[in-house]
Amino acid sequence: QAADLSKPIDKRIYKGTQPTCHDFNHLTATAESVSLLVGFSAGQVQLIDPIKKETSKLFNEERLIDKSRVTCVKWVPGSESLFLVAHSSGNMYLYNVEHTCGTTAPHYQLLKQGESFTVHTCKSKSTRNPLLKWTVGEGALNEFAFSPDGKFLACVSQDGFLRVFNFDSVELHGTMKSYFGGLLCVCWSPDGKYIVTGGEDDLVTVWSFVDCRVIARGHGHKSWVSVVAFDPYTTSVEESDPMEFSGSDEDFQDLHFGRDRANSTQSRLSKRNSTDSRPVSVTYRFGSVGQDTQLCLWDLTEDILFPHQPLSRARTHTNVMNATSPPAGSGGTNPGSNGNSITTPGNSVPPPLPRSNSLPHSAVSNAGSKSSVMDGAIASGVSKFATLSLHDRKERHHEKDHKRNHSMGHISSKSSDKLNLVTKTKTDPAKTLGTPLCPRMEDVPLLEPLICKKIAHERLTVLIFLEDCIVTACQEGFICTWARPGKVGLLSSQNQANSPSGTVV
Repeated sequence: QAADLSKPIDKRIYKGTQPTCHDFNHLTATAESVSLLVGFSAGQVQLIDPIKKETSKLFNEERLIDKSRVTCVKWVPGSESLFLVAHSSGNMYLYNVEHTCGTTAPHYQLLKQGESFTVHTCKSKSTRNPLLKWTVGEGALNEFAFSPDGKFLACVSQDGFLRVFNFDSVELHGTMKSYFGGLLCVCWSPDGKYIVTGGEDDLVTVWSFVDCRVIARGHGHKSWVSVVAFDPYTTSVEESDPMEFSGSDEDFQDLHFGRDRANSTQSRLSKRNSTDSRPVSVTYRFGSVGQDTQLCLWDLTEDILFPHQPLSRARTHTNVMNATSPPAGSGGTNPGSNGNSITTPGNSVPPPLPRSNSLPHSAVSNAGSKSSVMDGAIASGVSKFATLSLHDRKERHHEKDHKRNHSMGHISSKSSDKLNLVTKTKTDPAKTLGTPLCPRMEDVPLLEPLICKKIAHERLTVLIFLEDCIVTACQEGFICTWARPGKVGLLSSQNQANSPSGTVV
């Protein structure tokens, strides 16, 4: 039934604290009842039913468990009563809605510890919340996400690390480090094979769950990336009989199904030139929104996923060679160099290239300015970003600096010792740049967005892919519904609210 959007189903006003995150329990949801968890800036978590409007439950009410801001709250997949809460303290807590939180601060007993994480159980005579306390990394734990089958947990922290755990056995599966700055958001591919993160390095980074390594980075945002999300309705793996990921929970209950399927795809790709010559199509579509008010859409294709193919190497080489003269309006995916870079440290310096504002490698300030001295390693890094269109460069040149939360590029563009920034990174043994945890920009393929569009006046905070539309929201308070191609009429008949008339590819 069409809802009257001028009259909300439920409305609540809070004083002294603000809601920061929420999650519905899709497992127990019905037309008459839905369990909604809401996290707050003062540390509490509330359980409400906006349809039944029955008495709600409040967890961590006296803030005895954690006094810091709730950054992420999620129901444990497949559970009617368990939920996980992350705080800006860097701690995560496992709760059961049936248990109380007690009248005193909890006492903990060590259950397991590993590299940069510890897990404690709650020690008490009677069962109480929290059941478990996780301490992960350093600084705030900004977001976490369960794998499609619920067996693994990906966490991103202010220390710049992605950490992936086996949730049940409490074991670390793998880690990754941002190029610099904190990681703010994380998302799994529908088949559980890949994880995408975004953060303060203005990049989106694609990490392979199976191989535990970075396979690509995407550069298109001019500021921090606040949300990344896969589009399950466009993502597809086609073999002998094509399959479209529908995004429903039933399709992805077993991660091994997705993994086996993808592995067989890889083997088919490696045999492309043998008896079976039918091309295999592998495409993952994901989107990102950021504090630069832009929506970017990205495609992750087989030339990035399986770079051992001869075709991919040829494309890579071509892109590096032609990096100084990109076609206007160039787009699509451009793999970076895997050992085919033109310059290496110690070689002669190539002609200066136009710089890309949000990247720390920038060696030339802007068109018309004096060239600064740069070593081969920096030159090689810059050459990978010269595939941006001329129009994009012009936009970046005129883009005003952010008054808050400067990205690294803006800081380095104002600093006279840009080279010192890179030199420190090279010489400091504590840094991870250049290691498998955080490969250099020139060591992994570089993605360019299919589309990069300014769609708001304030920082974007929400990105959700639905079957017939995409939903975005910004800090100014506007929630926008964007129709998919061919769905404009259908969407407008369903939604009486003022929606943007734009269509997103």
